[in-house]
Amino acid sequence: MEGKLLSFGRILRSPSYPMAAPPEAAPITHDQLTRLLLAAAAAADPDNPAPTSDAVDALEQLYRHVSPLGDDPFLRVAAYFADALAAAMTSSASASRCLPSPEQEFAAFTHLYRASPFFQFGHFTANQTIVEAFEAEEGRNGRKLHVIDFDVSYGFQWPSLLQSLSDKATPESPVSLHLTGFGRTAAELEETRLRLVSFAHGCANLAFAFTGLVRGSTANDLMIDEGATLVVNLAFYLRTLQSSAELRATLAAVRALSPSVTVVVERETGRPAGGFLGRFVENLSYFAAMFESLHDCLPAESAERVSIERDQLGKEMRGAVQGGNWEWRGRMASAGFEEAELSSRSVSQARLLLKMKGHASSMEHVGNGGFGIEEARDGNSIALCWRRRRLVSVSAWRLRPRAAAR
Repeated sequence: MEGKLLSFGRILRSPSYPMAAPPEAAPITHDQLTRLLLAAAAAADPDNPAPTSDAVDALEQLYRHVSPLGDDPFLRVAAYFADALAAAMTSSASASRCLPSPEQEFAAFTHLYRASPFFQFGHFTANQTIVEAFEAEEGRNGRKLHVIDFDVSYGFQWPSLLQSLSDKATPESPVSLHLTGFGRTAAELEETRLRLVSFAHGCANLAFAFTGLVRGSTANDLMIDEGATLVVNLAFYLRTLQSSAELRATLAAVRALSPSVTVVVERETGRPAGGFLGRFVENLSYFAAMFESLHDCLPAESAERVSIERDQLGKEMRGAVQGGNWEWRGRMASAGFEEAELSSRSVSQARLLLKMKGHASSMEHVGNGGFGIEEARDGNSIALCWRRRRLVSVSAWRLRPRAAAR
């Protein structure tokens, strides 16, 4: 058994992998790949004491057939999940070569932002909700808006909001935006600040200020603008939390801020039952759709696509195998939030985005041919879909009176 673990450990660390499937490998169906992935996933379950021989055999078979290069997106998905599962069954050192550098992460994020409507759908729709919250309080907010972003990342969400607010402003009635952003490092936050300040210089009649806080800063470090409309932005953040306790603490901190609205943008990996294996199946379906959707955006031989899949989606897949994939909607309700209906303008803007990105054929409704927009029946969220598979959703949440909170 130890020999088997060392065997696929050597494959994982080999500088020649991943390049391409061995030429002698016989064709394998997607169903066969799925069964091999599930056999390997059973051993990565934290409730299992150790990998089984069958699981190691499954991984070895996977490595004989899959490749992160090539025309079949499911073979590429299987390759990255094989790496993630192997890393979960071996020491972290054996998987260290899979971790992208900060420069590679930034490049992959940028490529995906430009090529696919994925991030732009989430950001633009969230910003529309923020603008509407600001407009609803213009009679008492002094035309001041304060946004607290729990993961400002590279700041790509905010130029469109800056422009929207500038379009509303006049010399006689300027607008003020204060953005407080949490980030990984002081250096990354400074780069984000410089990027946004430079863009804001071109926005007429808009006063812009950026405050960067390294993650782990306390509530005492937050300086809330008195009288301003306060919005909390949770874009692609909740599923990055490492435990249920961390999720509860985050939502409690948000509630304590008493924002006018909290905007949540999240990947739609579902709310599966069945513990680790159920979550793995759901994540397999989700990432298979993500990889397939890139074919609508980038050619198979594209270096940008390789960067996105290796350094953005591949990293997320490792996190999906190792993390908890917390069900956040029910936790929001338990923490004292209730969903607010999104406006028709949000839906119209999302459809316009697909048209502008070159996906006009499916912009009117969710279909089987590509990207589409799906509205929740209650009107409280909208989602970007690929062939009816929800990829990312946007929702807005307001505080319930404490007497009504569960």
